[in-house]
Formats: sequence, C-alpha cells, structure tokens
Amino acid sequence: MKRLILQLLLLHLFSLPSTAQWKWYNPIEANFPVIQNQGFTDEIGRTFVRLPNRAKATVSNNVWNLSRNSTGLAIHFYSNALQIKVRYQVSGEAAMPHMPATGVSGIDLYRIDKDGIWQSCFGSYTFQDTISYTYSMTVQEKQQKQQYEYRIYLPLYNSVKWLEIGIPDMADTAFKWIPVSIEKPIVLYGTSIVQGACASRPAMAWSTILQRSLDYPLFNFGFSGNGKLEQGMLKFINEIDARLYILDCLPNLTTKTENEITALIKAAVKQIRNKHNAPILLIEHDGYGNMSSDAAQYETVERTNRASQKAYTQLQAEGVHSLHYLSRKELKMPADGWVDGIHPSDLGMQHQASAIERKIREILHIPLGQAVTTQPATQRREPWVYEWRDRHHIILEHTRMHTPEAILLGNSITHYWGGESGDAIKNGSQSWEKIMKPAGFHNLGCGWDKIENVLWRVYHGELDGYRTKKIVLMIGTNNISHNSDMEITEGIHFLLTAIRDRQPQAQIKIIGILPHRNREERIQNLNHKIQEMAEAENYIFADPGRKLLLPNGKIDERLFSGDGLHPNEAGYERIAEDITQ
Repeated sequence: MKRLILQLLLLHLFSLPSTAQWKWYNPIEANFPVIQNQGFTDEIGRTFVRLPNRAKATVSNNVWNLSRNSTGLAIHFYSNALQIKVRYQVSGEAAMPHMPATGVSGIDLYRIDKDGIWQSCFGSYTFQDTISYTYSMTVQEKQQKQQYEYRIYLPLYNSVKWLEIGIPDMADTAFKWIPVSIEKPIVLYGTSIVQGACASRPAMAWSTILQRSLDYPLFNFGFSGNGKLEQGMLKFINEIDARLYILDCLPNLTTKTENEITALIKAAVKQIRNKHNAPILLIEHDGYGNMSSDAAQYETVERTNRASQKAYTQLQAEGVHSLHYLSRKELKMPADGWVDGIHPSDLGMQHQASAIERKIREILHIPLGQAVTTQPATQRREPWVYEWRDRHHIILEHTRMHTPEAILLGNSITHYWGGESGDAIKNGSQSWEKIMKPAGFHNLGCGWDKIENVLWRVYHGELDGYRTKKIVLMIGTNNISHNSDMEITEGIHFLLTAIRDRQPQAQIKIIGILPHRNREERIQNLNHKIQEMAEAENYIFADPGRKLLLPNGKIDERLFSGDGLHPNEAGYERIAEDITQ
C-alpha cells in the first residue's frame, strides 16, 4: 500500500509541469525591442519582418514580399523554467517540396550556461493552424536558479503573424527579456542560399551557424531568387553601420553576361564604400552539385566567378580599400553538400559556414587559439549582482561618449574597486577617487571574468572606436582553479596581442596575478612565467601583489576582505600607484 501511495505521489509530481497553468509572454508587448538581428529597429522592432514599410516603394515586389519572412531573426530571454512552450502562426505553407516544415516554418531553441557554453534544446512539435513547440529541461545545473540565457531562431521561409513564449505559472519560475544588442552587426546580402534553403531547421542555415559562432548580430538580407545587387536594396543596406558587409549574390546573376556581372559588383561595392569604411567581403558562386558532369552548369559557374574576379581585381586597382574575396576553391563544397544540386544540405551549410568564418576571423582580427583561454566566451556567473551583457553594453556606450585616457581591464578585483561602474559593491572607492581617477582610468572590469571572457569583450568592441594612452590588464585570478600555468600564460599572451592589435599606440601593462589565500606560492611561480612572456613581447610588467604579502610569503589578511581574495580599501591603496605608473 505504501509503495502504491509513493508511486501515485511521484506520478503527480512529474505531471505537474504538463497540467500547470501557463504564463505567456509576447515579444511584441515587451517594454523594449527584443527582436534580434533585425535592423531598422525604430521602425519595425515590434514586428517579425526585415525591411521597413518605406522600402516597398524602392525594392522589387519579390524582395518586398520575401522581406516579410523572419529569416535570421531571433528572440533572447532568461528563464529558469523546467518547461518552455512556443506557439505561433505563420502566413504561408508549412513546407516546400525540397525543404521540410521544420526548416521553412519551424523554430530552434538554444540555451547558454553561466560559462558561455551553448546547448541545443530539442522538443516535440506540431504543425497545425497554430504551430507549437514544447521543450522539457530535464538536465539542469546546480546554479539553475540564476537562469539560462535562451535564444529562439525564427522561421526561414515564412512570415510570423504572432508568437508567444510560455513557462509554467509557478512561484519559483522566472522570465526576463533580453533587449536588442547595440553592437555593430554583420550585414549579409544574398540569395535563397543566404535565406536558408535548404536547411532542415533555422539554426542550420549557414548564416545562423555563423552568427552563433561569432556571436555578433547578423542581419540576413537573403531573398530567394532575388539577391541581384539591386541599388534599391543596397540603399537600405547602406543605412546600417556594420562591422562587415558580405555580398553573396552570384547564384542569382547567372543569366547576366560576364561584363554585366562585373559592372553590378563594382557598382554595389562603390555604393557601400561611398558611405562606409567597414570591410566588404565578396563571395564566389559555390557551384552546383552536378557541375562536374554537366558542361553547361560548369561553364555557368566558371563564367560567373570570372566576372566576380575581374570586378575584384579592377576595384583593387582603383584603390578601393578593405575589400576581401572568398573563392569557390576556398569554399570547397563537398560532393554531398547539396539537396537538389543548387541549395546546400545541412552538411553543405556547415561546411560553408566554417569556410566563411575562417575568412571573417582573418578580416576582423578575431582568431581562435587551441587552449580554452584563447577562445572567447561570454559568462553569467553572478546575475544576482549584475548582468554581464548589460555591463558590456554600458561600457560600449560610455567609451563611445567619453574617450578614456587610460583603461583598467580585469575581473571583480577591478570591477568592484570603484569608479563609474554603477554597482553597489565598491571595495576601494576612496583609493580609486584619490589615485585612479586623477590618473584618467576608466574601469572595464567585470566580476567573475576569466581571460577568455575579457577576450570576448575585446573582440566585441570595448577597445574599438577610440584611441587611449594606457591600458592595464589585471586578469587570471579566476582561471587559477580551472587552467594550468601554461594555459593561463598562453591566454594572457593571446589577449595582449588582441589588445595591441586594437590599440597599437597605447602603453600596455600586464599586472601579475594578485596573491590570494592558500595559493600564494603557485601564483608567485606563475607570475614569473607571465613576466618572462611579457618582457619577451615588449609589454610592461608589474607585480604590486608582493606588497600584499607578509615576510613569510602569506597574504596579509589586514589588506583583504574576508574572502582572502579581494583587497580591501587599504589593500587597493597599496597597489594603486604601481598600476598607474
């Protein structure tokens, strides 16, 4: 009898999420715009389309109609719910003969944990008048209460009429929208392949794979059969201040003559370059699945790419700067990379995304290393104190409005020292005001940052758009428990290279990792390695942490807060002058 009662109780508990009341959230009704990767947010940020109404009189009818598709758009939010539902309606047919409903009209859900690790979420779905997806999160982190970051990618080839996200309406569940990113986007203009044909689901479109890998906003202006380098469409692209413009229109220009294609490419590049200095990437026609056995197909691709190469060569000769090129040879699509001989399969999409990512990393100077400390990552380790992405955006806005004379980059030891951080925690505000502020320092610290998190922030614009005199890096403490001395030293070297690349005129100083309780000896040995690396690469090295030690090599507890890691006011004052000199 007791066993039967226990079974009934467990059955009741496991059935709660499915029988509970649901609370629904509509992104259109959020207090601020939340439709990501869109552009023209002031005009269309409360809709699921890609061009504003005023474009209807400028672009072709086909482009206008296709711009109603939600290709590339996404919605980001935080939640700790164990179940998430998404329901929505679309205006067109659910599927196409060569592309499944999950790609044409479906969505994708991903989540990002506290250390910036992406996880795909797969759930059950139904395609009826109202499409619905249901996700159950049966694996959770211990810190799940702080919520995951979720990202929903919207349909590639359909127009979304309305959409709602639901979580169980329970006292311990939470939901919070993430506002539209203020970072400069990548702008991509192209064909049906850019729009996503024939990905099996939205996140497998090569542009979306690329967006996840680089973690920049990416505006997808792919128009099936209508990526033709039209001046009207380029006019709207030119309204966007991008970090990179990608033109991938050749598959829709194959009916043009070689000279016509060359002229169209040159005109498009010059139209963008007349207004923007950002890099422009031209991508060749990646071919057809049967071109090796079909002479006409082979000649079409060869002729189109010859015209593209001619345009690139002529533009270079005319002095057009920051122009880059990706050839079919570099794309190197595999034999099984197509669905119908024209549009990539998921394999082809992944292959194309990887090839283009390599080129973009070269163009934007955002390389990846082998060690985890050389691979940029986000984090969200203490959201009960502050939101990491929000602080990143605050830093971007502040440096845009106020050029800093000097910068201190680091983790919580920097973040909660003082200055204009805007956070309640300030452990050394007196010494900041007395020493750091007069020296012109701006606080670019983020609590709980590791080396790879600062690398992400550097790759995402915190040192862009201005020139400063001095940069001081104080990082590595939070890597001690997770990485070897070699990984830490390699990561700091990699990060310093990224800093120098963006601020070559600045004096760059690396501060030895400050000592903390029970790690003094290891940190001392590690700092010797960091110093050798820094001096070999012509960086300035300082080790003010020695001033926080007793004669026996242990930390002087009087100079630290209770955790034996963060200096207190007296500790900060003792190290401040070594940092500013």
